[in-house]
Amino acid sequence: MRRSGCSRRLPRALRALALTPPVVLTLLAWPGMAAAQPCPGKGAAVQVLGSGGPELADRRASSAYLLWLDGKARALVDFGGGAALRFGESGARVADLDAILLTHLHADHTADLPALIKSSFFEERTAPLPVYGPVGNKFMPSTVTFVRTLFDSTRGAYRYLGEFLSPLGKDTYKLKPYDVNPRELRQGVIHENGRLRIAAAAVAHGQVPALAWRIEAGGRSVVWSGDMNGRGEGLATLARNADLLIAHNAVPEGAGGVERSLHMPPSVIGAIAAEAKVKSLVLSHRMLRTLGREDETLAAVRTKYTGPVQFANDLDCFVP
Repeated sequence: MRRSGCSRRLPRALRALALTPPVVLTLLAWPGMAAAQPCPGKGAAVQVLGSGGPELADRRASSAYLLWLDGKARALVDFGGGAALRFGESGARVADLDAILLTHLHADHTADLPALIKSSFFEERTAPLPVYGPVGNKFMPSTVTFVRTLFDSTRGAYRYLGEFLSPLGKDTYKLKPYDVNPRELRQGVIHENGRLRIAAAAVAHGQVPALAWRIEAGGRSVVWSGDMNGRGEGLATLARNADLLIAHNAVPEGAGGVERSLHMPPSVIGAIAAEAKVKSLVLSHRMLRTLGREDETLAAVRTKYTGPVQFANDLDCFVP
């Protein structure tokens, strides 16, 4: 796995201003700024739209990823706060997406979904857009209930966007939400269309229903852990021999209490990557409690896993 070889560049809006060099340097020094790193036009690649967690002070968009295939964004995994801006900066189009995949329904993984759907009104999409996510329980709604709560034309929070869900509406494509229970699926596969093969596995994220995802495309395989505490065999089985595992580095080594019941520390990430024999590892969902501790994190991962490891930033592109 490698980062895209393309050099970083200023967003188009800044280039158009023809700013003098000192002003450009000042803007580039602003910590909240991310520069788009285009993914290759051929083969499969993953672009990190959001490398952060729920904190705003980390100056990162929350969890979101694009799977690119031959120059088109084909799958979206999570879409937390700030991801809508990054989606636009990436050059992706909702019209090209084959599926939206949600690891779970916490706000830092779903908050910008309404902005994405509203923006898609200005594109020319006609095919239904499936939205796959976990089943519900007493703590969280199911994915179907979640999407309907947002967009139902009579009761939804964004009912003015109800045509995207209502079968009676004729002016837009339709969202098709699905609850995914991996135990009911053959080999965990939920979607195949000739371009992508998408599979899921249940993972443990405290009491919140959660999924890990695997996409096979262009002869490569990528797995997203989502938020999870590392318990159970779901992720290691799903990630077997994957070209790239994107794991969430939300807690440091030695974490305990509630945060440990929700997230896996670096040594557990390394152990799962080693057990699954993944070819490369990217650490994302980087929170304030792990930012600045990269050496410590890497050392803990290395106690179990010896393959390539990289840390994600917004708009980074990784080629498996």
